[in-house]
Amino acid sequence: MTIAPLSWTELEALTDFQAEPINGATNAQARLRLFGCNESDVRVTLYRDNHAWCPYCQKVWLWLEEKQIPYRVEKVTMFCYGEKESWYKRKVPSGMLPALELDGQIITESDDILIALEQVFGALGQGMEDATVIPLRRLERLLFRAWCSWLCYPAMLPRQEQRNRSQFIEVVGKVETALARTPGAYFLEEFGTADVIFTPYVERMNASLYYYKGYSLREENPRFAAWFEAMESRSTYRGTQSDFHTHAHDLPPQMGGCWENGEPQMLLNKNRVDNGPWIGLPDVTYPEPENSRAEALHRVIQHRANIIRVNPATDSLFDQALRCALTCMMTGERCKPPAGSDSALRYLRDRINVPRDMSIYAAKRLREALETTAALVGDEPGSPIPLKHRRDQDPAQFARR
Repeated sequence: MTIAPLSWTELEALTDFQAEPINGATNAQARLRLFGCNESDVRVTLYRDNHAWCPYCQKVWLWLEEKQIPYRVEKVTMFCYGEKESWYKRKVPSGMLPALELDGQIITESDDILIALEQVFGALGQGMEDATVIPLRRLERLLFRAWCSWLCYPAMLPRQEQRNRSQFIEVVGKVETALARTPGAYFLEEFGTADVIFTPYVERMNASLYYYKGYSLREENPRFAAWFEAMESRSTYRGTQSDFHTHAHDLPPQMGGCWENGEPQMLLNKNRVDNGPWIGLPDVTYPEPENSRAEALHRVIQHRANIIRVNPATDSLFDQALRCALTCMMTGERCKPPAGSDSALRYLRDRINVPRDMSIYAAKRLREALETTAALVGDEPGSPIPLKHRRDQDPAQFARR
């Protein structure tokens, strides 16, 4: 037995989610971060991608949040999901992201940006050129190369796949050893620059190798597991953190392709990331906030006109189907959507972005409700997620009208 969908007015009454983007917790929606300072104190503008997919942007973003440096945010389109804005190309001819404007000077390359910020605002723990940090920076690049060799190139023979896997695991062992040198969970005695440097790509390794190779970085390496747990204790990191589904599908166009190995565990992992259940995946382990469903509902209501407009289904059909899914999420009761709406619901399920749209647990609960509701009427998949580009996520499609 199912119930009738709630109206938008009734749904609005079920969420009291409040977000304070300027002075509140780290979030992907903010265009200005003040940390209690005045806007006149802002000397920094960070140019980063709309979707919070760019790893180098995340590195600078996390550093600014940890140091609580007041800054503005200008969001730019990445090549893989739309045309680069002409105003940005005039400012940064290469179109590279991130870029940072500091006291009127444009700086590119994330490492150069952090060094410039340190010179003005001081280091975050030990700095980029500290003798304890430089070897860790080299180790991070070694890990990056081993990851790319395994993930981004097709292994024509099983022994080649095994060799790439072994090479990556060998470098992971070196990182585990580095983490074991300190009594705490971070790379040095206190959280600092080294952790910021490792964060973006280690997060993406954890997601992509689980999905494409059946390898769980976080679960198979105790020091990495402790490091992730320590990072998740920081609200700054939780505000920039993405999930397995987002990374698994945003990486192929950025990396030039990600190659599946077709092994049984990989196929199981892939199916779970794509179709659920999403709760319990090793992309997050901190306790679920009590307001995760309220956050998801708030975000959908905030952008519902554009969400409905860009969906392949007709507006009237998807409006009702979406309200059914949200009713299910908020009441726990199943709400049968219109016939033929299963594909439309899964289209949205597959295009929820973390943290652009909402935090990890909110996204998991929304995906869960969308899938549960879609399954009531059929098993038709949504439109395929592109592999060569992500023009289905072109920011221009979601511009407010």
